[in-house]
Amino acid sequence: MIAWPNETDERRAGFNLDVPPNGYAWWYVDAISDDGREGLTIIAFIGSVFSPYYAFARRGGAADPLNHCALNVALYHQGSKRWTMTERSRRKVARNLGSFLIGPSDLGWDGRALTININEMSAPIPGRIRGRVRVVPQVVTKNHFVLNEDGNHRWWPIAPRSRIEVTLDQPSLSWQGEAYLDTNAGDAPIETGFTHWEWARGALRDKTAILYEAERRDGSRIDLAITFDAQGNMERFTPPPLLPLPRSGWRIERSARSEADARIVRTVEDTPFYARSMVETTLLGERVTLMHESLSLDRFKMPVVQAMLPFRMPRRK
Repeated sequence: MIAWPNETDERRAGFNLDVPPNGYAWWYVDAISDDGREGLTIIAFIGSVFSPYYAFARRGGAADPLNHCALNVALYHQGSKRWTMTERSRRKVARNLGSFLIGPSDLGWDGRALTININEMSAPIPGRIRGRVRVVPQVVTKNHFVLNEDGNHRWWPIAPRSRIEVTLDQPSLSWQGEAYLDTNAGDAPIETGFTHWEWARGALRDKTAILYEAERRDGSRIDLAITFDAQGNMERFTPPPLLPLPRSGWRIERSARSEADARIVRTVEDTPFYARSMVETTLLGERVTLMHESLSLDRFKMPVVQAMLPFRMPRRK
């Protein structure tokens, strides 16, 4: 996989980066088809931050993140969706700089594209997702961000402007569209650093806009409003006003930046602690559909929520 911008820092290398006990790393892809009818998100986890098994293991002290890896795949079609996230132990995980195997699925970087071979089962209703996804960055950025003063939570928008090719056998799907690729890494559980965050990205006419807003556990905030063009040049911009959006079905608070009105096009994930939505808004004078997420880490920590998670996130020993 691509190295972090500071290539002398071995802890920030590719798929073989050093993830300390109780830490995490994930690689995230989202995409919307050119016709707007299809969408997906894929997240490959080391030290799955939303795993109830990893949270339980950390209660005993230092837990091994490689013992809690998963490939989360979500497919969004008009009127339907498929979702899978099965956790694997370190016995079913292999990785090096350019590849990451998680059970029957794998990710590989060849210097030009990220290829994801998927072979997963959904839960609690069984259904298979099998096929290949190829993400081709227009450019790889050199901008990375430290999200808190301790420096133990980091984010790198690897390829904000990308193309995607989706070829699945189960379900039978084939489409292309615009995509986004980033990675996050941390040396401590994410809920110890933050209480709530909202993140969004959208493809404008000639650039990608990203909004990253989070409330840290100490009460301070991080608020980023940036764009990347096709050459990877980053620009900061003054974010427009924050507009409230309807809460999710699980009563997760949502809001969006917009120069005009903002509306939820579709809620694609609605859980007790997390909501992912497609939000129509106006940024930098353009109407844009954002892939938008709202996360309540106080909700995530609640015992009742932890008890519910295994039904959606089974573990294979």
